This record gives sequence, C-alpha cells and structure tokens, in this order.
Amino acid sequence: MIVQALRTPIGTAGMSLGSASAADLAAPVIDAVAAGLGEHAAAVREVVLGNCMGPGGNLARVAALQAGLPVTVPGLTVDRQCGSGLAAIVQAASTARDEAGLVLAGGVESPSTAPWRCWPPAPGGEPTRYTRAPFAPAETGDPDMGPAADALAADFAVSRARQDDYAARSHARAVATQRAGGFTAEIVPVAGVDRDERPRERFTAERLARLRPAFGAGGTVTAGNSCGINDGAAVVAVADAGSHRRMGVPALRILATATAGVDPNRPGLGIVPATRTALGRAGLTLDDMDVIEFNEAFAGQVLACCTALHLDPERVCPEGGALALGHPWGASGAVLVVRLFTQLLRGGGGRYGLAAIAVGGGQGVALVVEACA
Repeated sequence: MIVQALRTPIGTAGMSLGSASAADLAAPVIDAVAAGLGEHAAAVREVVLGNCMGPGGNLARVAALQAGLPVTVPGLTVDRQCGSGLAAIVQAASTARDEAGLVLAGGVESPSTAPWRCWPPAPGGEPTRYTRAPFAPAETGDPDMGPAADALAADFAVSRARQDDYAARSHARAVATQRAGGFTAEIVPVAGVDRDERPRERFTAERLARLRPAFGAGGTVTAGNSCGINDGAAVVAVADAGSHRRMGVPALRILATATAGVDPNRPGLGIVPATRTALGRAGLTLDDMDVIEFNEAFAGQVLACCTALHLDPERVCPEGGALALGHPWGASGAVLVVRLFTQLLRGGGGRYGLAAIAVGGGQGVALVVEACA
C-alpha cells in the first residue's frame, strides 16, 4: 500500500537546483514523507532509493541520515538506470509483503553535481572521461538513447509532425496543471524552489517544427520532442496491509509489478512487455486504467509504445509528462507513482492506474495500482 507520495520540483540541470547534491534533493523529501506519517513514522524500517549518476556509495543511507531518520533505519541504493526509482518501489513492495512496517522508496538524480568519471589510463596514457556507463555489451548493441529513439520512431513510422504535436501537448497539459495548482500538493520546496522549471507555454507544434534533428540529418528526434536533463527526487511510503489498516488513510494498493527485457538496440520498447505482464498479473487491461503514466523520454518512443500496445496516446500523461516536466533519470520512475497518487487520490481521478518506464540497455518496469480507502 502506497500511503504517502511526494517529490521535489524538477529543475533543468545547471539551473534552479544546480547547487543541490543528490542527497540534498532526496533528504527533504524523505523528511517530508516521514513527517506526513505522524506517529507511524516510528514504523519506518528501511529507505530504498534509485540513482544512476550520483557520487557512488550508499546514497540512500546518506540521504536518510541527512533527513534525520534514526541511525537504526538502514538504506539501500539500487541502479536500474532510468528505471531505478520505480525499481526501488518494486523492491519496497516486495519487502512490505514479507515484513510488517513501512519502507520509504523512490529515486533521486542530480546531473548538475554528478562527479566526472574516467577510465583508468593505459600505460603512459591519460585518463579518458566517460559520460555514462555501458547499457549493454558493445557487441550486443549499446546505442545512446537519442539515436535509439530515432531508430524506434522509424521502425513504427512515427512522423516528425506527430512527435512535435505530442510534445507540444505534453507542455500544454503541464502548464495548465501548474496554473491550476495541480502539482502543488505533491511538491516539497527545495533550495527556495517550489515549482517545476521546464514546462513552456510557448512550445507549440509550429515552434517545435523549426528545430533541427538532434541525432543526424535524417532523424526526427529533436531537442523539443525529447525530455531534458534534469535534477529532482521523489519518495513514497510503502506499507503492508496491516499497517495501512491501522493508519486509516487513503492509499494506492499495489496490484502487480513487472520487469522485462527487450533488445538493447530498441530500449524504448521496454514499456510494452512490462505493461502487458503487469496488467496480466493484475487481471486487468488498458481499458480498465483510469490514469496511465508513461515516462516520456522521447515523443517518438512513447508513440511507438502506444502503437505496439494499441493504446490511444491521448490517454497517456493526462497532466503532462517528462517531455514537459523533465526526466531526472534515477527519480523518474518514482515521479510517475507520485503523479498517480495525486491524480487518483488527491484529485479523485478514478480507481486504477498504471506507471511504466523504459530503461537503457533494453528493460522496462511497470506497476499497476488501485485507489482505496
């Protein structure tokens, strides 16, 4: 049972949250979630955080201590690349099924403060900086996400115009939600920032159409129909059913989760098998879902997944997604769950929800929830 869900504002790397480390982002959200549990915070027995590019070590432990949790609460940091935040929640759900109590789970990313990493030099050589770890062995195929998104859009004949239209709609929805205060209840201010930085009112399809392809002259993926590089954190509190009954608060029941693998050369398709498996385990279909949150890494990628799933793209991210809000890698999967919590519980937007995210290296993670008292 997910009984609390909060996040930081999402900032553009190097901008509003640029001076905050990963622990600086995660700690205030952990603290706020724990505070929202009231007397039940004493039942928190672990913190699990996803992270991709942080300083290394056990970031979850550092952030938990920085948040002021008791030293008796251990921490675990997980890395499933872009799926890390959702994978942390899946791990927390597994723990809650076996043991009574609460687990705080989510993810965090601070590209602004991520350390520079280098391969050891060859004898007589110099260290060589690398910007990301390998997603897959080179002989299997290890494309960067942008070129892979271009290839996926081509595979599914997703036109440039459709991608720009989708991206413009994501921004328009996020701007409308922001103006209506739809994000306010889920955001924990950090470093004086209390609103998402990226949504743009003027990102119309006509304006986006002027941008050049980002990954080759023949491509359709641009900076405008892709997510940004972003800082942010998100944390939820996961309780076993007995603890939830004692708390007596509205919650999201986790009905099913799934993690799947696909061809590393088409990593964006990971959403598809993960979604199918999670829905099958829940005994539900896409038609049953009231809110669907896919991580919008690239418009073409989301549209390709919708085609494969026979899903109307209009149903995805009804209040705007990562194209508008941003994609703080290790946190993004957890942000999806915070968005479900707000729309299904705070906003009374229905009964069932689905969150799914694709992962570099060819993986996908999905989670199906039900709103309940």
